[in-house]
Amino acid sequence: MISRLIVYLFVLPMTLLSLKTFAAVENYDIDPAHTHPNFAVSHLGFSTMYGRFDKTSGKFAIDRASRQGAVEITIETTSINTGQEKRDDHLRSPDFFNTVEFPVATYKSDNVKFEGDAPKSIEGKLTLLGVTKPVTLTITAFKCGQNPMNNKAMCGIDAVGSLKRSDFGMKYALPGVGDDIRLMISAEGYKK
Repeated sequence: MISRLIVYLFVLPMTLLSLKTFAAVENYDIDPAHTHPNFAVSHLGFSTMYGRFDKTSGKFAIDRASRQGAVEITIETTSINTGQEKRDDHLRSPDFFNTVEFPVATYKSDNVKFEGDAPKSIEGKLTLLGVTKPVTLTITAFKCGQNPMNNKAMCGIDAVGSLKRSDFGMKYALPGVGDDIRLMISAEGYKK
């Protein structure tokens, strides 16, 4: 009887602590209508070309108490959009995104860094053209609350980062079309 009591006294607090920790995690599904990864690249050194991907899905989690978070984003590379159909078709070709063989790119992280109570950066891994490399995103805006249009709990985030496309094997037209790519991701997610 005493041994059972000791077990209960030890296990019960551990179980409650686990439940408390688990309850602090907030999970969100990305809203594809309000999530768009954007990019910018030098064009022949004369100007900057901009584009975006129109189809994105994923999820993220945040635990403010323990200052931890996780992100998982899937980008349909076939949805590339620079506002010019002929250029978009070329970007889908094997010269660039090779969307027939690699129809998606992914970004995953379980390493969100906080500054005080707010997330400030995401250290994750981008998989593009079958190659996975680390990419860090700096969070420039983060806000959670109730969406006034539908009264659902949501969070929004803006983040920026950079990468070299040649690191992923995308070397066509270098150096005329720049190697340095600037990423800008605006995302919204609804709480599960």
